[in-house]
Amino acid sequence: MSETGFWTHPLVETAGYFSVVVLCLIVSMVLFEIVTKYKNWEEIKKGNVAVAMATGGKIFGITNIFRFSIDQHNSLAEMIGWGLYGFALLIFAYLLFEFLTPRFKVDEEIENDNRSVGFISLTISVGLSFVIGASIS
Repeated sequence: MSETGFWTHPLVETAGYFSVVVLCLIVSMVLFEIVTKYKNWEEIKKGNVAVAMATGGKIFGITNIFRFSIDQHNSLAEMIGWGLYGFALLIFAYLLFEFLTPRFKVDEEIENDNRSVGFISLTISVGLSFVIGASIS
């Protein structure tokens, strides 16, 4: 098998995409940890369902954006670039959600295990990931 053939083999490409997306997901979750006022994993460990829903929505949203990015691009660099751009849009949407709810603080409600707010956060992340993903070109 030639060197080019090895790197373009579907099993190798899949492992490569998987590895890169997992690394990008870890970086994204670290950045979300910085953006939110609570500690995601500490709250989840305590049984905070609202934080678990919001975090699950972020994980789904990020991976869904990367799914579209993989589908639309031939190079690893383009896939990463568009995926990270989509992630930046998700962070913007999260900040916009906080801004558009002046009657309460989203982060505080989620930290206090308000599952309604956690669920809305999840659906915003998931829903917008489809919009962002569909617009990736």
